[in-house]
Amino acid sequence: MTADLFQPFQLGPLALPNRVVMAPLTRSRAGSKGIPGPMNAEYYAQRASAGLIVAEATQISPQGQGYAFTPGIHDAAQVQGWRQVTEAVHAAGGRIVLQLWHVGRISHPSLQPGGALPVAPSAIRPEGQAFTESGFQPHPEPRALETDEIPGIVADYRRAAQNAREAGFDGVEIHGANGYLIDQFLRDKTNRRTDRYGGSIENRTRFLLEVTAAVTEVWGGERTGLRISPVSPANDIADSDPQALFTHVAEQVNRFGLAYLHVVEGATGGARDSLAFDYAALRRAFRGAYMANNGYDLALAEAALREGRADLIAFGRPFIANPDLVARLRSGAPLNALDAKTLYGGDAKGYTDYPALPRQAAE
Repeated sequence: MTADLFQPFQLGPLALPNRVVMAPLTRSRAGSKGIPGPMNAEYYAQRASAGLIVAEATQISPQGQGYAFTPGIHDAAQVQGWRQVTEAVHAAGGRIVLQLWHVGRISHPSLQPGGALPVAPSAIRPEGQAFTESGFQPHPEPRALETDEIPGIVADYRRAAQNAREAGFDGVEIHGANGYLIDQFLRDKTNRRTDRYGGSIENRTRFLLEVTAAVTEVWGGERTGLRISPVSPANDIADSDPQALFTHVAEQVNRFGLAYLHVVEGATGGARDSLAFDYAALRRAFRGAYMANNGYDLALAEAALREGRADLIAFGRPFIANPDLVARLRSGAPLNALDAKTLYGGDAKGYTDYPALPRQAAE
């Protein structure tokens, strides 16, 4: 029997009612202190029919922030704010995990404690601009982390994982994608280090493996996922041999028994097949569930499941405009149009006011 998008799936201890995953989506609506509130709880509860919600990228520390108004998971008020979200999702019958995030060099001094420079594996300035409270500003050249600073960041991931447990999440996802800190360590365009964290693929993978060890000490592998984006150029990043690098990553994280590998196929938010990469090799190398992401519609999702190329399909922007995306996909109902002007920051407009189908149409 071939897999179906609306068929249940057992993801470690989590019984998912379908294989539709809500991808993590930055919306910049957590206020200047990074504390989720009732509006955020409503937003996620509206989307609780997803088999699994991966909550938006959430900074593990003040140093980990790279965008204005994004949520944190490093202080008590943030934990309590997230608890409102998890309770609302659970009351609506959903399951939700938190994505743990450190942006590394993709930041700006105005977002950093004490106006400090952002940190990175190496002092290489990224192209692009940071979204700050006073508008977009160019990224500066970051400060290269000293070797003896790295264990402290690993400890921040561990504390954030513990805080996510206190907040009532069902698990966590380690954000190793899209040009942020872990990805910066992995790829040779951004990692020019000469210590044990740089040079060879094995050394460049070390930071990710230390973070994964710390997080799974808290959650166990069965409630931990990892997100990667092997060929995405997001945030000015690249690698000279992504196939070898990310196949190695998939093989090495098997030691932790992770629940899933969440793979952004192609350029994040862009073309799925713009750069050649053998995703089937990742699927063969990784022993847990394979979650496919990037540009999937119903037909692509069904084909990926039918052909055994994925176990779960993550949908991003369609979930923004369609709180009842699962029902719309199942019934063949048309999707609401996305209002791009309200994606980042603001209030309930373009956040919690997208209409759901009438009950009869959803059945």
